[in-house]
Amino acid sequence: MKKLFALAAAVLTFTYSGFAQSSSRLKGEVKDESQKPLSGITVSLLRSKDSSLVKAAITDKSGGYLFEAVKNGSYLLGVTAVGYQKMYSNVMDVKEGAELSVPSFNLLPQAKGLQEVTVTARKPLFEQKPDKMLVNVEASPSNAGANALEILEKSPGVSVDRDGNISLKGKAGVQIFIDGKPAYLSGADLANYLRNLQGTQLDQIEIMTNPPAKYDAAGNSGIINIKTKKTKQMGYNVMATLGYSQGVYASNNQNLTFNYRKNKVNLFGTLSRNERNSFQELSIQRKFIEQNTKEVKSLFEQVSHMRQLNMSNNAKLGADFYVSKKTTLGATVNGFYNPGMFTNNSDIDIADPNGTLMSKANGFSKSKSQWRHFGSNINFRHQFDTTGKELSADVDYLNYNVSSSQNLMNKYFDPSGVPTNIPDNLLGNLPQLIHIYSGKADYVHPLKKGAKFEAGLKTSFVETDNNAVYDTLRNGTMILDSARSNHFIYTENINAAYVNYSKQFSKKFSAQFGLRLENTTAKGNSKGLTYSNTYGKFVSFDSTFTLNYTQLFPTVFLQYSANEKNSFTMNYGRRIRRPDYENLNPFVEFLDRYTFEQGNPNLRPQFSHNIEFSHTFNNFLTTTLNYTKTNNIIQQVLEQNDQNNETYVKQANIANQRQFGIAVSAFKQVKGFTGNVYVNVFNNEFNGIVNNTPVTIGATTAMFNSSVSYKFKKGLTTEISGFYRTGGVDGVFRIGGFGMMNIGASMPVLKTKGTIRLNVRDVLWSQRIKGESKFGNIDAQFQNYRDSRVASVTFTYRLAKGKVNGNARRKSSGAADEQSRVKSGE
Repeated sequence: MKKLFALAAAVLTFTYSGFAQSSSRLKGEVKDESQKPLSGITVSLLRSKDSSLVKAAITDKSGGYLFEAVKNGSYLLGVTAVGYQKMYSNVMDVKEGAELSVPSFNLLPQAKGLQEVTVTARKPLFEQKPDKMLVNVEASPSNAGANALEILEKSPGVSVDRDGNISLKGKAGVQIFIDGKPAYLSGADLANYLRNLQGTQLDQIEIMTNPPAKYDAAGNSGIINIKTKKTKQMGYNVMATLGYSQGVYASNNQNLTFNYRKNKVNLFGTLSRNERNSFQELSIQRKFIEQNTKEVKSLFEQVSHMRQLNMSNNAKLGADFYVSKKTTLGATVNGFYNPGMFTNNSDIDIADPNGTLMSKANGFSKSKSQWRHFGSNINFRHQFDTTGKELSADVDYLNYNVSSSQNLMNKYFDPSGVPTNIPDNLLGNLPQLIHIYSGKADYVHPLKKGAKFEAGLKTSFVETDNNAVYDTLRNGTMILDSARSNHFIYTENINAAYVNYSKQFSKKFSAQFGLRLENTTAKGNSKGLTYSNTYGKFVSFDSTFTLNYTQLFPTVFLQYSANEKNSFTMNYGRRIRRPDYENLNPFVEFLDRYTFEQGNPNLRPQFSHNIEFSHTFNNFLTTTLNYTKTNNIIQQVLEQNDQNNETYVKQANIANQRQFGIAVSAFKQVKGFTGNVYVNVFNNEFNGIVNNTPVTIGATTAMFNSSVSYKFKKGLTTEISGFYRTGGVDGVFRIGGFGMMNIGASMPVLKTKGTIRLNVRDVLWSQRIKGESKFGNIDAQFQNYRDSRVASVTFTYRLAKGKVNGNARRKSSGAADEQSRVKSGE
């Protein structure tokens, strides 16, 4: 299908300014021995008395670097780069109001090769920037053996519920990007993908609560961009990792990353395998209440024992061709094959209002799935001159092919355990096919007096096809169960355009203004049967719905640097959260005899207004106040059939949400010690109508993240970290407090070519979640825990030869929001 076409763009971009500016500045350049500028080089500002690190900078494409807000004192600069000899400047005395130009560093090649270069500067685990929070994954030894979802779980402001759904600062609807492009997955599919993405593959995590207009407007609470490891050197680089983890069950992973560049061609790739074996225990207690009289009709108690085994096999291969110094062409292909199996054994007791047992049931479900994915990207980049004028473009195609089967058996007993009714046996074949086409173009144009203008266009097409077929086993014969079968086809087209303008108006004040326009056209068709509350049974339907809406999404960033120790930032953005593709399908998915999940074709997108005020003190302490107003919020709700003791779960636009909060982050590095602290306190209030019942739920929640590490002289690094979240609300659910503590250590071996990492996550096995939902005729409680206490060991070996490449190449593409909304089962 030819739905990809050329895109053109003609306007501007802005890279948001750093921390507070000051009148004391240091600047200079880094070049090689032939006077060629080197980009991507680390320059460290060190105190002359003890060579301790004050801050670090990375050279730009012209080889330049700049240190601002430098305090009075005596300093020297150190330059470290893979493939080059380490160099230091002379000692410099910096006084208030000074602007020093440092003589150029002319780096000499390292005679014995890449492997003997040692970089001494340490990255902090968390870095607070004006427009985002950075998490440096390798800075934490306890990330060894962890997967991407577990690393996100202990990141500042991020929370993950028992189903793997991700929230940011207490708000659901976060968009996940991988290397600058959307993951195109959501719900259980996204959680499964992140569990199979190992921490050893990750470099950095960017957390943006108010992204600029350049990014898709999707994501009610913002964007989390997960950046994987890349190399930028001439020659070759190979890194291999082996890992083993032991909780109640064992898991293992292997990863191989390689890069080879010679002359104008750069080849890169990744191969990985992961085997994850885990369990989960879930207990649910429900009271079935008559809607009008509020009389308790029956008591329902369920205990579910779940086992999950997932295999993940991933491959990525890419190439960049440097046509000239100004033009680069690139292409990547990637794919995975992820087979998995999930079993759920549930014991159910049903009692009268007095607690007298009336009947028992046992439900056993076994699901097998095979996820196949293929993705491709072609990208182009042209730099018109040395001022930063640039045109870039991406074209993407992604395909997901899912085969899934489910075998559900229910047995029924009287209070003494004697079988009563004939057991039910339901077999489902649940295939899913998704095609995603995307293209985008971005143009950057520098203006006079430090201003920049950027513009871009994007278009995407999505096609999903879900054909669920259920069969019932009766008297040993398989019979098509048309009452439970369903065929859902959904198509969607989003077209977007944006402009951005930024300028440094004075030494103290800078601003960025952006506007994004998005038009969405969608159509869905569903054939099958759906449950009717009116008739109390399943009824046939053939429904089609269409959506067409156009929205504007403004963004504003303002920064004021009062003095060398204090800077203030304000940002505002309007954002959208579109329903996941599968949640629009009215198809009923059966979890057991008494519990099922149903889609909602009447779902509409939710919109939010986010505003933040931040203060940064001395590049050490950042305090942020935030306010968010969300309309038509999409949340999971419960509905019940009191007569049959049945409960079904669905997504609905249930309410409006208001949130205000405060976040404080601090980082300190003293000799061998590094400490990070993050505290976020927020108040959520939901106000709406659920099941024709007015509902107002609110609570104040506090989240704490902290880590402390110490690096010994011989390279051994130890760490203790953890997080805790107090009780709060998530939609119509009240969730109790929970947290976890981790310990870890890492040690370089084999002349620093190898690294061994040991860690134990959730040492106290304290990540046990409790919650309740009480409104209208709903009265339910749950308790949940999983295989979260895990000990891991990983070994990484690096083999490399070459020198640093000064031309950093981006390897991100444009298909982002669409991938994050693909929803499938584990």
